[in-house]
Amino acid sequence: MERKGLILGAIAILALGLYALRAPLAMQVMRVGAGRAMAADAVGALPDGLHLVLCGAGSPLPDPQRSGPCVAVVAGGRLFVVDAGSSAARNMTSLGLRPGQVEATFLTHFHSDHIDGLGELGLLHWAGGNSDQALPVYGPEGVERVAGGFNEAYRLDAGYRVAHHGVATMPPAGAGLEARPFETPSVGEPVVVWNENGVKVTAFRVDHAPVEPAVGYRFDYAGRSLVISGDTAQSAEVEQMAKGVDLLVHEALAAHLVKLLTEAATEQGQTALAKITTDILDYHTTPVEAAETAQRAGARHLLFYHVVPALPVPGLATAFLDGVSEAYAGSFTLGKDGVRVSLPAGSDAIDVSGD
Repeated sequence: MERKGLILGAIAILALGLYALRAPLAMQVMRVGAGRAMAADAVGALPDGLHLVLCGAGSPLPDPQRSGPCVAVVAGGRLFVVDAGSSAARNMTSLGLRPGQVEATFLTHFHSDHIDGLGELGLLHWAGGNSDQALPVYGPEGVERVAGGFNEAYRLDAGYRVAHHGVATMPPAGAGLEARPFETPSVGEPVVVWNENGVKVTAFRVDHAPVEPAVGYRFDYAGRSLVISGDTAQSAEVEQMAKGVDLLVHEALAAHLVKLLTEAATEQGQTALAKITTDILDYHTTPVEAAETAQRAGARHLLFYHVVPALPVPGLATAFLDGVSEAYAGSFTLGKDGVRVSLPAGSDAIDVSGD
């Protein structure tokens, strides 16, 4: 009994000692962790091939698992981003992707939820990469206005940072965004917008009317391929561009769940919200429709993103995917922030993690 008391006393003293030293210990953990984080190179650590990370799998509706639309693509060791919704840059950083490494951003269209993270992405591209070139932003006609608006909004901020940190650290030429417009593709006439070092990016027209222009993108590298639909109603153009693709990343809105929101809004007298949730049904694709597109295209894996509505309650994910397995014979993943898909070069493997 006496020995047991001595052991308990020693444990108590040790615990008190550790508690007293909690701040220095925490600082040491932070020092080590910060060093490892800054030394990490998630892009360089990937094998040769085509890789995708969802840095934002959601929509304008708040969702604790899904931020605004953002798709990071690594092809041949080069980092690209498709759309930059809210929290895009912060999510990239937490996922080990450095905004300073982004070679180009491609915009599908100019709805606010697809562009509202551009300012921060441009800033961190500049500050995090010590860059003397503004972040290239590719998009159809109108991208000049979007980039110019963000540049004007951040102009004072850029001046402060140059004055504070100096031109060697913050080269003025690296501030902001550089618009790289391309002609909006016609139906059946996709446009190659990037073709360097074996990486080809092709833009194609989608149907998001009355939103014009609106495009999706196909990435090809080392015999592997993926298509990102952007926001669209079910589209024959997406189906055509996704023929035989390894990965189809398709937006999805579950109409039967959105209708529940409309009913609730109507019951609460929120007529404007009820009108909006009714209107959005006609320019998005349901999960089953996306599955039908994937099936007809022969896509090997289907990843849902731009998930509408939010799915905060257990069981809603099952309701969201109702009917998908009957419409599509392949494998599929319901996207959330942090989902990764790897398509290694010289292989037919499709490796999904983080789901």
